Amino acid sequence: MLNYFTLFAMPICFDLDLKRLSTNYRALQKITHPDKFAGQSDQQQLIAMQKNSQVNDGFNVLKSPISRAEHLLALRGIELANETQTMQDTTFLMQQMQWRESLEESSQLSDPQAAIEALIDEVDNVQNTIKSEMRGLFEQNSDEANQQAAEAVRKLKFIDKMHNEVSELEDTLFN
Repeated sequence: MLNYFTLFAMPICFDLDLKRLSTNYRALQKITHPDKFAGQSDQQQLIAMQKNSQVNDGFNVLKSPISRAEHLLALRGIELANETQTMQDTTFLMQQMQWRESLEESSQLSDPQAAIEALIDEVDNVQNTIKSEMRGLFEQNSDEANQQAAEAVRKLKFIDKMHNEVSELEDTLFN
């Protein structure tokens, strides 16, 4: 597996300097851009396209907190991509149900915008708490901490999906 942190000369950690990541991305783009290899052999052009694709993929993975966390876990031997494991945290599952109900009910209220904003504030607070906990778990780098970080990633994926659903509802209600 290609280590994107190494590719971008970044520390292998959850918190990244996104400005430095962007700077390193632009530098790698200059080196690997297929146009630089236009006069080269077909094989060299293909290699350049593959390297450039890796740079683009790596940048997209590292700039997203969820993808970055999944990549960190994959480097530690825990694959979350296409997994079928369900979440075990019943409290969070109940919270999900409550958020979905609040979202559904918000369109029926006299001030749906206020209800949606309150829901987003609550979801964002939980998201920030999970990210904060995840930072500490990644620093520990033990089997137990990695499993807990994987559970945190599952929660963040749900929250990301919730944000998308809120955006869709807002588009429906206000546009």
